[in-house]
Amino acid sequence: MSITQTFYDNLASQYDKLFLDWQSTTKEQAAMLEGLFSAQGFDKSAHILDCACGIGTQAVGLAMLGYSVTASDISEAELAEAQKRAEKNKVQIRFEKADFRALSDTFDERFDIVIAMDNALPHMLTADALKCAITSITDRVAEGGIFVASIRDYDALLEAKPPYSPPYIHKTCKGQRVSFQTWEWNGDNYKLIQYIIDDEDTLYTGRFECEYRATRRGEMTELLLASGCREAVWLFPEETGFYQPIVIARK
Repeated sequence: MSITQTFYDNLASQYDKLFLDWQSTTKEQAAMLEGLFSAQGFDKSAHILDCACGIGTQAVGLAMLGYSVTASDISEAELAEAQKRAEKNKVQIRFEKADFRALSDTFDERFDIVIAMDNALPHMLTADALKCAITSITDRVAEGGIFVASIRDYDALLEAKPPYSPPYIHKTCKGQRVSFQTWEWNGDNYKLIQYIIDDEDTLYTGRFECEYRATRRGEMTELLLASGCREAVWLFPEETGFYQPIVIARK
């Protein structure tokens, strides 16, 4: 099992603690994505694949808006959590375990829209692994379709290589939850440790370890164009309201 699978399997039951209100977040992000899709000429007839669905933060929200959504991930624990959340929200989503480096092993069909949000692609720890993932993902995008992904602003982060990310502090009626990350850099790669502290009922502390490769936007753009996309356009938080830069690549 890879470090990424282990990270998300362990984090699955606690992942929603990274948000003040997961339910509100999924609705807000779905509305943001719908705006991007509409601007690209797609409506609710579009068939969507979320190839890094996690606990369903984007997939569930999009299904609630009426889209036909298929969702995949490498973490069985996160898929199980996503399934529960889909059922709770009374939406139908096809869930499959799949590695986005080999999507054609699981999916014969191609999709109008494929998404990979929340910094999923930088789990690829080498240039070759990233190329493999982008080639696999764009291969499942229908002609004229789009691939939408978000990553951290590594172009800026690589200038300073900060040792940690600022904490999120969520106050609730029961107490508060605090989450933060420490980053240990080794070249362009870094070991991330995610800490979660929750004192809402009884004190909970969690520690989850993973690794990322800081991926520059130029590298991703070159790979997207080389894999058959006609264009790749980056949008920034001040344009979208989303917390990470987003790329939209058209096949």
